[in-house]
Amino acid sequence: MIKTSTAPSQFEFIALMASLMSVVALAIDALLPALELIGLDIGVQDAANNQLLITMIFLGLGIGPILFGPVSDSLGRKPIVYMGFIIFIIASIICVYAHTLEVMVAGRILQGIGLSAPRTISIAMVRDSYSGDYMARIMSFITVVFLLVPIIAPAFGKLILDLYDWQAIFYAQLLFTVIVCFWFYKRQPETLAVENRITLSSHLFKDGVRELLRYKRTILYTLISGFITGSFLVYLSASQYIFQTQYGLVDEFPFIFAGLAISVGIATFTNGTLVVKLGMKRLVTYALWVYFLTSALYLLFFLGSSNPPVQILIAFFAVQFFSVGFLFGNLRALAMEPVGHIAGIAAAITGLISTLMAVPISTFIGRYVADDTALPLFAGFMICGSLSLLILFWINRLSSKPNPDYA
Repeated sequence: MIKTSTAPSQFEFIALMASLMSVVALAIDALLPALELIGLDIGVQDAANNQLLITMIFLGLGIGPILFGPVSDSLGRKPIVYMGFIIFIIASIICVYAHTLEVMVAGRILQGIGLSAPRTISIAMVRDSYSGDYMARIMSFITVVFLLVPIIAPAFGKLILDLYDWQAIFYAQLLFTVIVCFWFYKRQPETLAVENRITLSSHLFKDGVRELLRYKRTILYTLISGFITGSFLVYLSASQYIFQTQYGLVDEFPFIFAGLAISVGIATFTNGTLVVKLGMKRLVTYALWVYFLTSALYLLFFLGSSNPPVQILIAFFAVQFFSVGFLFGNLRALAMEPVGHIAGIAAAITGLISTLMAVPISTFIGRYVADDTALPLFAGFMICGSLSLLILFWINRLSSKPNPDYA
C-alpha cells in the first residue's frame, strides 16, 4: 500500500497515475486524423513517411527512461516527472513551428523523451506502493482510465482540426499537460522513501543493468512485451491509412478507432477482476493464444485477396485487441514483480528493451501495408504472437527450477 498518511485515496491515485500516462496517449492518438495534412504542410513526398510521426515518438519513449529511471531511484519520483513535462513543452513548440519532416521527427522524438518521465515514473510509483497480483489489479484499473484517452483522442483531434488547424492539437496537448502537472504537484506525495533511495553515482546505471539482467523472467516477459507492443504499434501508425485511404472512411475513422479502443478497455477492466482469481500468468497464456490464433485465422481466410468488408476487418481487430487488454498490464507487472528494489531503473530498462524492439518491428511491417490490403498487419501479429508463445514456453521451463526468478 502507499506508504504515507497524506496519500490520496486509491481511486484518486489510479486516476492520477492514469492521467500521467494519458498525456502520452493524447500526444499520439489526437494527431492521427491530422497526419495527412501535416505531411502536406511539411512537404512529405511519400505518404508512408507520415507513419514516422507516430513511430518516432515511441523511440523517444524508449530512450528517455535510460536517464529518468536511474535518477528517480536516487532523487525521488516527483522531480523527474516535472523534468519530463518541461522537455515535452519545449518539444511541442518545436513541432508547432516545424516546416520539414526532419524537424517534425526531431520534435516528436524529443516529445517522447519528455513523456517517458511521467510514463516510466507512474509505473515505478505503482510498484513502490503495491506488489503481486494486487499490483496487476491496480495497473489494470489504471490502464482502463488511461484507455479513455485513445477512445476520444482521434475525435478530439478531428474536432480541433475542423475548427482550427493541426498546430492547435499541440496547444491542446500542452493545456492538458499543465493541468495534470498541477494536480500531480498538489495531490501526489513522494512514494520513494529517503531510506530506500540509491546514491547517485556514475556507475548507478551500470550496476542497475547488471542487477536486472540476473532476473531471467523479468527479461523474458519484457521480450514478450516488446513483440506485442511492436505489432500493436503497427496498427496505431497504419490505422489512419487503412481506414481513410483503403476504405475511404475519413469521417468515420475517429469512431472506428474509438470502438476498437473500447475493446481493449473492456478486456483491461475484466482483467482487473479476473487477475486476483486466476493470476497474471494464466491470463497472459490464454491471451497470447487468442492473439496468435486470431491473426492466423485472418491470414487463412484472406491470404491472396484484397481487404474484406470493413465490418469483418473491425471484428478481427476487436478480438485481437481484446486479447491485448489482458497482456499489457499483466506483462509489465510480471516483469516488474521481482525487481521492486530497483523499480525506477527496472521500469526504465524494461521499457527501453520493449521500445527498441517495438519501433523497428512496427516500421518494418508498416512498410508492407499496401494500397488494398491489411494483411501485413495480421502477418506481423501472427509472427510476434508465435515468438511470444515460444518465450512463454521457455518461462514455463524456468518455473520448474528451484529458483526461477533469479539467475
